[in-house]
Amino acid sequence: MPYRIVQSKQNPRLKELRRALAEPPRLGGAGGLLGLEGGHLLEEALRAGLNIHAVFVAEGAEGLVEDLVPRFPLLTELETLVVPREVLKAAQSTETPQSVAALAEAPVWKLGDLAVRGDGPVLVLAGLQDPGNLGTILRSAEAFGAAGMILLPGTVNPWNAKALRSSAGSALRMPMVAAEADAAIAWLKTNGRKIFTTAVEGAEPIGRVNLKAAHAFLIGNEGAGVAWEIARLADEAVMIPMPGAVESLNAAVAASILLYECARQREGPR
Repeated sequence: MPYRIVQSKQNPRLKELRRALAEPPRLGGAGGLLGLEGGHLLEEALRAGLNIHAVFVAEGAEGLVEDLVPRFPLLTELETLVVPREVLKAAQSTETPQSVAALAEAPVWKLGDLAVRGDGPVLVLAGLQDPGNLGTILRSAEAFGAAGMILLPGTVNPWNAKALRSSAGSALRMPMVAAEADAAIAWLKTNGRKIFTTAVEGAEPIGRVNLKAAHAFLIGNEGAGVAWEIARLADEAVMIPMPGAVESLNAAVAASILLYECARQREGPR
């Protein structure tokens, strides 16, 4: 496949990669370029059908890209730059830089995109701050058949490099929309979804709640949970019973358990 040899850190494409990794586009904006680090995320971007502007590969690691060509012949038509390892390393944000990187257009979704994916649960993230948690939730959401996610103000940017890596590619496929709380709740109710907020105590155990109908879960901040002014907009509060001596669960773990319980109920007779 054709390569372009690049030696300088000042190459315009490398500058774009550096900028995309340091300042990822904002969800809810007009797209923008994502910086993807690693052959796995490049593969996931190709699977998702994203528009890829450029591929970067460290000298001597060309085989990592060539191995993908049989499954993704489009790669041979993309601008592919071979870069000295130290130059590519300088453009990346991870402590252990990858030998492959790429620039791809960020997918853009609207609330209506969540509706066309069926009646799987919608997760509403209210102030989630850790990008690793967000990436894990995205991965669980895709695994358990969620319709999509709504990110309220104060939630970490899903295009953050750590969030992308933690999602293992799910961030490139799972519809995500940025919205204000009032607009998100109004849309969910208009579309017939019952809204559950999460609580540590004083709520209905999740196993006793009927999750077969269309619904949404509010997932709050790692430390403070769902803020009262948002929680009060929900229809019902649910909790995850914990017989052990633990006060609360990590937000990503809690969200994954809720999603699993929803999938478990839906597998049974309706």
